[in-house]
Amino acid sequence: MIDEVRGSVIDALLQMNFDVSDVTGDTILGPAGLDLDSLVFAELSVQLEDTYGVRFRDEEIERLATMTLDELAAEVALRVRPALARGQSD
Repeated sequence: MIDEVRGSVIDALLQMNFDVSDVTGDTILGPAGLDLDSLVFAELSVQLEDTYGVRFRDEEIERLATMTLDELAAEVALRVRPALARGQSD
């Protein structure tokens, strides 16, 4: 799941015209790395929400900027599991 989410994030960044040629799982998404701004994080979170059915609160966006790509992917994967479990019990 983490590899899938990582690929989705990279694809989303490519669609937003970011150079991802040097991006690895250890790349920090915020100011210390790719330097994605809050608008990019907002767009990225919407795409992840639409793709994986997870939700990010507005106040979480700042925390996302401190994460690496793999940390973000792991966070999404953790949120997908409970969402899937809820969907199976419905």
